[in-house]
Amino acid sequence: MATPFLLLMLAVAAVWLPSVRIGAGWSIAPWCVVYAAATGLAVAQGFVAPVGVAALVLLIGLAELLRRQTLLGGLGGLGCPARPSRYWLVFACLLVLAVALSLHAVPGFRNPVALDAVKFSEDGQPFTQYLNFDKGSVGLVLVALLAPRFRRGDGVVRPLAMTLLLTLIVAGAALGLAAALGMIRWDPKWPPQALQFLVTNLLLTCVAEEALFRVMVQERLAASPSTVLPHGWGWRPVAALVITAVLFGAAHAGAGTGMMAVATVAGAGYAFVYQWQRRIEASVLLHFGVNALHFVLFTYPLKA
Repeated sequence: MATPFLLLMLAVAAVWLPSVRIGAGWSIAPWCVVYAAATGLAVAQGFVAPVGVAALVLLIGLAELLRRQTLLGGLGGLGCPARPSRYWLVFACLLVLAVALSLHAVPGFRNPVALDAVKFSEDGQPFTQYLNFDKGSVGLVLVALLAPRFRRGDGVVRPLAMTLLLTLIVAGAALGLAAALGMIRWDPKWPPQALQFLVTNLLLTCVAEEALFRVMVQERLAASPSTVLPHGWGWRPVAALVITAVLFGAAHAGAGTGMMAVATVAGAGYAFVYQWQRRIEASVLLHFGVNALHFVLFTYPLKA
């Protein structure tokens, strides 16, 4: 695997490391340093062009501006935006850019193939996995600057246990539906590429998709017009759960209507655990758990 993408994945993991003091009143987040190195190497090795760097700088700038607007709302961002018109303008620009980068619609990126038309299952479709610097960067920036994460002092044992239980429930529902539709079958395996696939899927796919759907879509739909973040299980959070699940299913339309239905069921589970736990780690781990169980225990990606 090319070094810039290893560094990008390390930068995602480094989001959970504490900032390092570098002088009186100054500190720096480790992910910033690692991400700067990843981007620099990506440019030097021809994976990211100057126009791509400009898009990434704009992504970080918009996310940081939105974060500051949120914090100015008071109580750690739980109140009204300081300047609602500016907040929503920045939010709209960030959403458009994040979606465009996730869909690889922004020029300036050459995402290499990590796994090329590999048949993981005898009767399965060939699978190709890309190392996406653009989409991976979206996940990194949104999680680092905007997503609610576990903080020091939070109890993690119970939320983790409940997330693992939900993983089995959601995987049973989604993969059971896929099996009933004839899309997959029982196929336990651990191919040589398993570790590479799973790590890449976690850090460059699950983190990016959960950051986009939870932070940029579900949060905004669940919030009342006068607040930035939602509270409880009123009609708005429930509507947001349903809408984001449908949107997540629609994002998988390229694999057919059956996959749309399966992804909608899975997306409802991801949205539920996020609204319940109010931490991005919960939906990321649930998403990854479902993907991992699909990969290890069933036809992957789908029957040919």
